[in-house]
Amino acid sequence: MAGRHDSHFDIIVIGGGPAGAAAAYKARRSGATVAVVEREKLGGT
Repeated sequence: MAGRHDSHFDIIVIGGGPAGAAAAYKARRSGATVAVVEREKLGGT
């Protein structure tokens, strides 16, 4: 969720490329709170 400022995440994914986006999606589906750190658009290479 863009702009969310929680002080705690279960998982932080660095890089939102194909693998990072997939990892974040799977972690979120399992119930974890997830932050993705990406400089540009998600899903890029």
